[in-house]
Amino acid sequence: MAENGDTFATHRFQVELGKARVESIQEVSGLVVELDAIEVTQVTPTGEYIIRKLPGAPKGGEVTITRGLDKSSAFTEWIKDTFEKGAIDTARQNISVIIVDAKNEAQRRFDLTNAWVSRWEGPTLKAGDASPATEKVTIVFEDITSS
Repeated sequence: MAENGDTFATHRFQVELGKARVESIQEVSGLVVELDAIEVTQVTPTGEYIIRKLPGAPKGGEVTITRGLDKSSAFTEWIKDTFEKGAIDTARQNISVIIVDAKNEAQRRFDLTNAWVSRWEGPTLKAGDASPATEKVTIVFEDITSS
């Protein structure tokens, strides 16, 4: 039975591209939420010089997904839309990274809005190496929300 805190024991997660679940995910890194910092300098009525930092607009970001080099059609086609077809506008998709518990029930969700692939890195191939072939995909996004 899943208990509170079970997500600390294991790293179980899923990645969804639109309505399609992406297979063979090994790692997701770079989930960052950031705001611009606005620096405001002022002089008080007494002549004191002060610097204040205020929260600004939210920043977009980028996340890197490492996955097995397989034939996941939805994900592979999405990469091709950007690199082979140059179709950035149609390649913009919403992506979700979902942390799940032992019952595969969503515990936390990170939704990346208007995401597209900015970089693809193929596998390192070495004779005699028994490690799986993986690809790294860097995805830029305009907004991130958490629920």
